[in-house]
Amino acid sequence: MPIVTVQVTREGTTPDRTSVSAEEKAAIIKGVSEVLLEVLNKPLESTYVVIEEVDLDNWGWGGLPTAHYRKLLAVAAKS
Repeated sequence: MPIVTVQVTREGTTPDRTSVSAEEKAAIIKGVSEVLLEVLNKPLESTYVVIEEVDLDNWGWGGLPTAHYRKLLAVAAKS
């Protein structure tokens, strides 16, 4: 029985949203399950998909917290 964990940032797909919608989560679960069925022949009913939402303060890149890095990118884009 496969267990797949998908981590997504707790940000919406548009600026006015702060989370992934239930519909988007359902699509992720369906898509991941179907990939395991197609690639590994794992039945849908034996595949578990766990979605973890990660708060903005809990991730980063470029050696910086995400919010700080994005501010630097915005400044660089204006120059």
